[in-house]
Amino acid sequence: MLTQARKMFYRARGYYSGNLNGQPFRLDPYHSKFWRKVSAGNWEPETFATLDAHLSADKDYLDIGAWIGPTVLYAARRARHVWCFEPDPVAYRHLVWNLELNGIRNVSAFGVALSDGFGVARMASAHGEAGDSTSSLLHDGSHGTDALTIGWTAFANAIDLSQVSLVKMDIEGAEYSVLPSLVPWLQETYPALLLSTHAPYLAAETRAAAMADLSDALAFYPNCHDPVTGETGKSALTGDRGLTQFPTVLFNANP
Repeated sequence: MLTQARKMFYRARGYYSGNLNGQPFRLDPYHSKFWRKVSAGNWEPETFATLDAHLSADKDYLDIGAWIGPTVLYAARRARHVWCFEPDPVAYRHLVWNLELNGIRNVSAFGVALSDGFGVARMASAHGEAGDSTSSLLHDGSHGTDALTIGWTAFANAIDLSQVSLVKMDIEGAEYSVLPSLVPWLQETYPALLLSTHAPYLAAETRAAAMADLSDALAFYPNCHDPVTGETGKSALTGDRGLTQFPTVLFNANP
C-alpha cells in the first residue's frame, strides 16, 4: 500500500528525485523502483566507474542501447557530447523525458537501431513487456514493434566521431551482427569499448563460435577484462561465464 502511494506521489509530482553515482537527477516516475536501486548504488557500479575513467569534458561518448538513460544522463555531465541509440519506442519516450527533466542539451538521442543497413526490423522484449531493458532485434513476438534501422557506415559518415573516447554497446544479443560493422572504425579511432554480451539468447550449439568470433574481431585491443570478476584475456568472453551468463567486458589500450 505504501509503495503504491509513493508511486502515485512521484507520478503526480512528475519525477522521482534520485541520484546516479552520487549525482542528483530528476528521473521519470514510472521506473521509480529501478531508480531507487540505482540511487542506492546497487546497479552496475563498475559501469559508472568506467564512465568516470574514460569520459572528460573534451571527449564524446557513444551509447548503443541506451534504454531509459541511466548511463546517458550520467555521461552527459562528464562528456562534451553524447550520441545514443534506443530503438524501443517506449524506452525511447522515457529516455527523452529524462533528458528534458534535467535540462540536458548535449545529447543526440536517436530512436533507431544499428543494423546492417537502412530498413525496418521487428523487435520485442524477451519478457513480453514493451520498453523493458531486454528489447532486441533477436525477438519478434506479437507484443513487439517495428524499428527503423540504419547501418553503421551511413551514421559514421554523417557525424564527426573522432573525439569519442568510450563506446558502450548493450543491445541484447544483436551485438553478434552489429559489432563487426564497427570494427574498422574502432581500429582507426581506438576508443575504449564496454561490451555487454548475451550468449544465452543464442542457440546452445552456436554460442561458443559466436563468442569466439567476437573475441577474434576485437583482438586488436591489447587489453580486455571483465570489470566484475577481474578476468582478463580471451577467456573473459569465451569462458563459462561468457557462454552461460551476460557479462560486460571492457576493451581498451591501457591495462
